[in-house]
Formats: sequence, C-alpha cells, structure tokens
Amino acid sequence: MISSAQEYEAAQEELSYLEDWLSRLLRDHPPPSQGLSKAGIRKMIARLHEELAIYEGSQEVRSIK
Repeated sequence: MISSAQEYEAAQEELSYLEDWLSRLLRDHPPPSQGLSKAGIRKMIARLHEELAIYEGSQEVRSIK
C-alpha cells in the first residue's frame, strides 16, 4: 500500500515502465500469440492503478478536513 509521496512517485515510475514493457511485447509479439508475461504485466498495471487511486483518494480526504 502506498503511504507517502515518495512511494507514490515510485509507483508512477513503475507503472510507466510496465506500460512501456507491455507495449513493446504487444508490438513484438502481436495477438494471437499467447504469453503469461503479458497477462502478468496487465495484472501488475491494474494493481498499481488501484493503489494509486487509493492513495489519491486518501489525499483528497485529508485536504477536505
């Protein structure tokens, strides 16, 4: 779980890296080629999106108080 601004920035960098990686895989191995790495990368991207959203939501709540 992301709990600080530094972790938030690191998660955004990781997300960017994973999205670039997935893009390269899709370009080099277009569908219908199968690959566990593509699915795994998508899961990691989804997890990071969720964690970033939770952190952003908690920051909005704090700013309202």
